[in-house]
Amino acid sequence: MKITTYVLLVLLSCFCIAANAAKQNNIQIALTFDDLPWHNDLPPGVTRQQVAKDIIAALKAAHAPKVYGFVNAVHLQNDPTLAEVLVDWRAAGFPLGNHTWSHANLNNLSVEAYVDEIIKNEVVLKQYSKGMDWHWFRYPYLVEGSDIEKRNAIRKVLAQRGYHIAAVTMSFGDYMWNGPYARCATQHDDEAIKLMEKNYLLAAAQALESSHLMSNALYNRDIPYVLLMHIGGFDAHMLPQLLALYKSKGVQFITLEQAEKAMPYRSDFNPALSAEPSGLEARMRARGLQVPDNDPHLTSMLDRICK
Repeated sequence: MKITTYVLLVLLSCFCIAANAAKQNNIQIALTFDDLPWHNDLPPGVTRQQVAKDIIAALKAAHAPKVYGFVNAVHLQNDPTLAEVLVDWRAAGFPLGNHTWSHANLNNLSVEAYVDEIIKNEVVLKQYSKGMDWHWFRYPYLVEGSDIEKRNAIRKVLAQRGYHIAAVTMSFGDYMWNGPYARCATQHDDEAIKLMEKNYLLAAAQALESSHLMSNALYNRDIPYVLLMHIGGFDAHMLPQLLALYKSKGVQFITLEQAEKAMPYRSDFNPALSAEPSGLEARMRARGLQVPDNDPHLTSMLDRICK
């Protein structure tokens, strides 16, 4: 598999712009991880527990503070040994948050059924979160409701139960890489994995630049960003390189609480307030601003690789 020289130069240019932006603006990022304790397929011989240990080790080595892991507790019902993932996460000093019981899509459920998903998940959060606040909620699929009535109803429940919403203001579709990585590792296709490694870092740099451009268009400055990650096999494989990349470009890692103290997150931190468009892209569109284009090649190749 080959990338044309032209495309590679364009991507490297995006990488350099993002690097300069981080250095000049002292960009701050709160790291968050979804889908504990189970996310997507794994390479042969790799366990969910080892993925969690590797991610924790990389976060600790980078001195990342208080990284929230958002839980779908249904997987503990299917495999109780996966509780070790939550135990290790908490032992590292990292908090847990609510991602609904079964990773439910709000658009597919009634308000009542979705609230049941939230409350059912709380039993496990309370069990594994002694001494640390678990009242942060991450919408699965980042879906906050297809209509305003449903969205407001859930926000009201979240406010009543003391939740903050864990907004996302930076993402590069990291979840899409984990399944293909499992396929390529099974096939021992080292060339394909090297290509994935390169494109993963380019996609991460491109996301940094996109968030930088949108934030400055909206607020004339860089807000503290909340980065969405997942507890997957390729994420564990790449996390040391990803964190080293960000740190080498001047990025400072902060907590989710620190990030959401910033004004743009006020309706996320306090769901009792009126809802605002969710995420930077939605806010750009709401104001008639053009969302930066990202190179689709970096993720489109994942549908074909190692098949």
